[in-house]
Amino acid sequence: MSRLKLPAFPIPRLPAAMPGLPVSAAFSALFNLAAWRALKDMDWDNVRDKRFCVHVRDLGLKSHFSVGAGGLRPQFGDHADVTFTATAMDFTRLALRLEDPDTLFFNRRLLIEGNTDLGLTVKNMLDGIEFETLLASLPVPLAYVMRRLRDRLAPDGDDGLVLNGR
Repeated sequence: MSRLKLPAFPIPRLPAAMPGLPVSAAFSALFNLAAWRALKDMDWDNVRDKRFCVHVRDLGLKSHFSVGAGGLRPQFGDHADVTFTATAMDFTRLALRLEDPDTLFFNRRLLIEGNTDLGLTVKNMLDGIEFETLLASLPVPLAYVMRRLRDRLAPDGDDGLVLNGR
C-alpha cells in the first residue's frame, strides 16, 4: 500500500511574496506602538528623513522606513541609505539583548550595507538603551511576552548580555 504524500507548502517563501509597503507599514506601526515612547527623546537629528531597510534574510521580508518626529514612517520602494540584514532569530536575540550587535557584525551575521557610518550611528544609539527602560515603556502584555521570550531563549542562568555596563 502506498503512503499518501502531501504537497509541499511553501510557508517560508510566502512572506517574500508579500508587497513591500504593507510589510513596511506593519513594521513601522508595531515599532511605534511598542518602542517609540522609550526612544523618542533620543537625538534623532542625524538620522531623520534618511531611508532605512531591515531585511529579515530567512523570511525574505524587507521593511523600508524613515524616522520622523512621530516615529518610523513606512517608505515605498527599494532605495535605502542603509540596510540591516540578519535572520529573524538574530534580530530577536538583538532586541532581547541576548546577543551583542558587535559580535554579530564581526561574525557577518548582522550585515550593515550602504551608508555604514549611518548604520553604525543607529546601532550605537539603540545599543545605548537599557533593556529594562525599554520594557517599562511597553504596553504591559508586550513587556510580559518579551520577558518570557527572553527567559526562554537565554541560556540557563543567563539574564542576557551586559552591554556597555547594563
